[in-house]
Amino acid sequence: MQQKKDAPLRSDAQRNRERILEVALAELTRSADAPLSAIAKKAGVGQGTFYRHFPNREALVLEVYRYEVQQVADAAAQLLETRAPDRALREWMDRLAQYAMAKAGLADAMRKATTARGTLTSLGHGAVTSAVTLLLDANEEAGTIRPGVTPDDFVLAIAGLWQIDPHSDWQQRAGRLLDLVMDGLRAGAPSR
Repeated sequence: MQQKKDAPLRSDAQRNRERILEVALAELTRSADAPLSAIAKKAGVGQGTFYRHFPNREALVLEVYRYEVQQVADAAAQLLETRAPDRALREWMDRLAQYAMAKAGLADAMRKATTARGTLTSLGHGAVTSAVTLLLDANEEAGTIRPGVTPDDFVLAIAGLWQIDPHSDWQQRAGRLLDLVMDGLRAGAPSR
């Protein structure tokens, strides 16, 4: 009997899958041509287990990308649980910058794994838009940012992140850029 595609994995299968994704992220960032057998071995799983989860390189690369996007998106709600909305937004922006630099490291692997335009962008758009909406709404409600900022406005404002060379001193440059964006979001806030 075949398992439904969206059925939850057993806990050991889920751990194997997550371990494969973590190893794949590191290996594919280091080399777009990292052998799948080496990824399986470093993840501590057999070839059969590996290929049950990821039947080919494209499936693996796309899932690594999707997994990374979901990690960034999930951080929004986690940060709002423990921080003031404006602090949560700024810290989330830092995580997004780290993601952007990791994504740049995977760019070659993603280019080789996909041929259709927009495939990768569409995979993460929903999750990131939801995270941005959650953070902007919390900040607007708290009066810590100007009213009426849309997720599209926010994405345009931070678009400079993708222009930063990941092999440079990207942390300082991203920090300055995101501080400028945050200052702009605060300008005109009701609580100021």
